[in-house]
Amino acid sequence: MPDPYWNHNVGCGDGLLARKPAEKATSVTGVDCSPEMIRQACEEAPANATFLTADYLDRTALPEGTYDFVSAVAVVHHAHFEEAVGSLVRLLAPGGRLVIVGMAYNRTALDWMISGCGLPVSLLLRWLRGGRRAPAGMPVEDSAMHWGEVRRGARSLLPGCRYRRRLLWRYTAVWDKPEEGGP
Repeated sequence: MPDPYWNHNVGCGDGLLARKPAEKATSVTGVDCSPEMIRQACEEAPANATFLTADYLDRTALPEGTYDFVSAVAVVHHAHFEEAVGSLVRLLAPGGRLVIVGMAYNRTALDWMISGCGLPVSLLLRWLRGGRRAPAGMPVEDSAMHWGEVRRGARSLLPGCRYRRRLLWRYTAVWDKPEEGGP
């Protein structure tokens, strides 16, 4: 079986990334606004995975404070940063972990140099995986924030988060929500 596609713009989408944690977790919920993406995700859904057509920004769409782990891969830049991060934090149970893999744009010469370092890797992966693309209908959006804005925003909204700039135009922000009644 060929490797699954590899793409720079993947959220829940067709469920590719949600199926990985489902191999170890008791239950996994994948969310996407696109009914077509959710239909595709359900086609190969493991028994412990649920896929919902919903918007994580909608306060009524998902139960607040109930998820032990929330990930957002290439999702946050599709919305206003503060609103997106606040909505993800709201979903977390006390002691839960939030992992954001996001995108930012280049603004400085250093930004361009660092991003350029990832280009050979990106081209190699595309070649090795046959140049497959994400499924038709998957939304693609450029980031409205540059690296410095994202770093400052993440550190402000997620005190103590571990923020790292990555190759391939990505950053990660990992944050653990404090336990209720904790320090």
